[in-house]
Amino acid sequence: MSDTDLRDIEALDARKSDGIAVVTGASRGIGAAIAGRLGADGYTVAVHYRQDSAAAADVVEKITAAGGTAFSFAADLAEPDTGTAFWASYDAAAGALRDVPVRVLVNNAGVVVNGVIEEFAAEDFIRQQQINATAPFLIIKAALPRLANGGHVVNISSGATRVPIPGIIGYTMTKGALEALTLPLAQHLGPRGITVNAVRPGTTDTDMNADWLRGNSEAMATVVASRALGRVGEPADIADVVTFLASHDARWITGQIIDATGGERL
Repeated sequence: MSDTDLRDIEALDARKSDGIAVVTGASRGIGAAIAGRLGADGYTVAVHYRQDSAAAADVVEKITAAGGTAFSFAADLAEPDTGTAFWASYDAAAGALRDVPVRVLVNNAGVVVNGVIEEFAAEDFIRQQQINATAPFLIIKAALPRLANGGHVVNISSGATRVPIPGIIGYTMTKGALEALTLPLAQHLGPRGITVNAVRPGTTDTDMNADWLRGNSEAMATVVASRALGRVGEPADIADVVTFLASHDARWITGQIIDATGGERL
């Protein structure tokens, strides 16, 4: 390895230790796995949650116990002034770290409201749209002055945008909007060296899917049979993809939608 390579690695390590990774919806499931992995990679992690402060504190404790640095903060993404309120809460929790540049922003938070179009209540659709699509837009917009040049934005979409599931039609629309945001934003932020990508998880063994998946051998078998890799996804499977996109190794990848479904219905 050359001296130049060593200097590049040292510079990258310094960037991580001098930068913050913000993960929305990080108190459980995929978000918690992403936060833990980013913490292990050397970033200071800001763990966002809506109301489960105990779960968020547990994520922070695990990161710090492993030698990392993390803090948590609460923000309700259903509020109309999400962008302003989100970063105000972040600043209050960050304390002395509030002026440290944000190098990674992962828009992971989301809600699923089940129902085919005939059953869908307008208020449920509007709330889901606000949390899953409008909030990330406003959070990114408000983050731009504090987002470091050369940083990374990763939006968490869904495999449902590729594989149609009528029973979550509203959720699919909101994730499609998040993907539509990804491409023009990548073009817009490219001159600053900021990469913007999206990841499509497939069915993953999380609390969000626990009510119909865990302990249901028939549902589990159906999911496994539809995947080329022959198993249900784990949060770590998605976290590994996200942290790659948030790394120096992915510096030449932007404006991409990465399928992370384990090969669902290929």
